[in-house]
Amino acid sequence: MLEFDNVSKSFWTGKQRKVILDRASFRVDLGHSVGILAPNGTGKTTLINMMAGLEKPDEGEIRRGCRISFPLGFMGGLVTKHTGRENARYIARLYGLDPDYIEAFCRWLCDIGEYFDMPVGTYSQGMRSRLSFALLLALDFDMYLIDEGMPQTTDSEFNRKAGEILRERLETTTVVIVSHQPAILERFAKSAGVLMNGQLYMFDTLEEAKQLYDYQTKG
Repeated sequence: MLEFDNVSKSFWTGKQRKVILDRASFRVDLGHSVGILAPNGTGKTTLINMMAGLEKPDEGEIRRGCRISFPLGFMGGLVTKHTGRENARYIARLYGLDPDYIEAFCRWLCDIGEYFDMPVGTYSQGMRSRLSFALLLALDFDMYLIDEGMPQTTDSEFNRKAGEILRERLETTTVVIVSHQPAILERFAKSAGVLMNGQLYMFDTLEEAKQLYDYQTKG
């Protein structure tokens, strides 16, 4: 499970304090995927990063009772001076997995040839995205965090292979997805919430969440 207990988060923008969450409490149980609708600029990425433990709340407590992924497409964990091979093996050791398997899986999925043995700092943005996505899929998680949906690269073969693996994973795991597009949530979640002006409103159904979201954004 993933649980937020009276969690607050805000930032100082230089002119005013921007509130992302104001005393939010909710729980996601395994086997029950959840979507959260949030307009652009309201803190979607901050929220998903807090779920992953990449950012800390100002107040309140976040409890994680299962293996929770880093956000899909997150590239902050890559060490640019190290090669793709070195990054893959480091991540494997970090999670207590077989480095040979993780390296082989990422090498196969990325399919970037000799670049896999070159520093990540020499990669294009698309190649970095492929490596970070491959690392995510190489690990086993109970709950996957998705910010806006599956990142696409210009490589159609990578998108096909990665998409098939992700769909298989999502059949047996739990998803928390945050997006500004209701249509994206329909693919993953039956219940949903709405994040707006620092308040998080949770609903039993996606349809209820969409009604509030449409009212607030299209008003």
